[in-house]
Amino acid sequence: MTVARSAAHEGAVAAARARLAALPADAPVRLKKKTSNLFRFRDGRGGLEVDGLDRVLHVDPEAHTADVGGMTTYEDLVAATLPHGLMPLVVPQLKTITLGGAVVGLGIESTSFRDGLPHESVLSADVLTGAGEIVTATPDNDAADLWAGLANSYGTLGYAVALRIELAPVRPFVRLRHLRFDDASALAKAVDVIAAERSYDGEAVDFVDGTVFGPSETASGRPEQFLTLGRMVDEAPELSDYTGQHVYYRSIARLADADEADHLSIHDYLWRWDTDWFWCSRALGVQHPLVRRFWPGRYRRSDVYRRLVALDRRFGLSERIQTRMTGAAGVEPIIQDVEVPADRLAEFLEFFHAEIGISPVWVCPLRLRDTGSGPRTWPLYPLEPGTTYVNVGFWSDALLTEGMAPDHHNRLIEQKLMELDGHKSLYSTSSYSREEFDALYGGEAYRRLKARYDPAGRLPDLYTKCVTG
Repeated sequence: MTVARSAAHEGAVAAARARLAALPADAPVRLKKKTSNLFRFRDGRGGLEVDGLDRVLHVDPEAHTADVGGMTTYEDLVAATLPHGLMPLVVPQLKTITLGGAVVGLGIESTSFRDGLPHESVLSADVLTGAGEIVTATPDNDAADLWAGLANSYGTLGYAVALRIELAPVRPFVRLRHLRFDDASALAKAVDVIAAERSYDGEAVDFVDGTVFGPSETASGRPEQFLTLGRMVDEAPELSDYTGQHVYYRSIARLADADEADHLSIHDYLWRWDTDWFWCSRALGVQHPLVRRFWPGRYRRSDVYRRLVALDRRFGLSERIQTRMTGAAGVEPIIQDVEVPADRLAEFLEFFHAEIGISPVWVCPLRLRDTGSGPRTWPLYPLEPGTTYVNVGFWSDALLTEGMAPDHHNRLIEQKLMELDGHKSLYSTSSYSREEFDALYGGEAYRRLKARYDPAGRLPDLYTKCVTG
């Protein structure tokens, strides 16, 4: 079950391996990538070149598999699989997320209630380890511990240079139903039913995610909760287009209240959130009708917005404006995706609306994937088999008052998550103590993996990379 390899790919792997070997023993090692969806910003200098590992190597329409370079973006991967009527089992929302990044950094999307996270559909991975070796890891070979340990390792054990993944059949269009719920508890109960039965009100569900508008976003001054259920279909009466002047998330409440279905092509459905970076493009003015009319369509995409945010972080312009206008002591970025058990969702959202106040937020259910022999476990991101979790995503900032720590709100969120048996992805700010981190993210298992695959510590330690920097 090894990954298909071309001469060009083998040459690129050999070059990356040689570059790693040539680095001084005490030099910090990190990937040099053209794009990033992490929110631990760095200056961009240095790094390990991995040119040529960003290709789709082979799509097998009969076996429903794809062999893919680890640095390949999902935009390119989907472009290669859709002509075969196939898609990756989980397609994260943003086009420039890479396959390797989603596996080691936990991508998620609206099929995760059924298919788990991207690493759960990896059949084989070629990994350039910290020891400088190329190790092929599968669920049942002598590197099975590495195969399972890649998830949530963030490149601290090695870099996935190629992967074989499972694919799923698709139909041309997606029919969307937006459902309003009176409260978060009712939404969570519906999520649990959908995750268990893969249907709702007698209709099959292929995709499910949701949007929660906080009190500040609603005319009633109360939170409003919506689930969006998608079903793949062969025909569509009329297709919506949210890549131009219309904004996807703004359609949700309107269509729910009108009890109207919406239809998108499967391609546009997979990328429905990318055009406006969910709703975050509004902070850049892109949703204003005048600005939008003159903002070129090719620049209405998440990687462009992230580059603008990186520039702003570098020069601190928006922070200076906000503190000057409000008199705040500072501005704290709060960019997180967290997981809580579905039955604790209402409690988390009540805390979040009261203490953090960011709105809207995204909700996406997930369960460990069951392939027929029971769900597997993943040591660095342990989830309970048979439990429905809900990912809550929020991406904005909060003002700090005098005396607040720079991570005040993020730390409040972490403490609430631990109280509710939840945890979070590690692509952004983290403030866990070492003891908390080890308990949440498989500290003992990680140290065993580190000792086997990076014994000299060439790659950064996971806690150091994700928490202390």
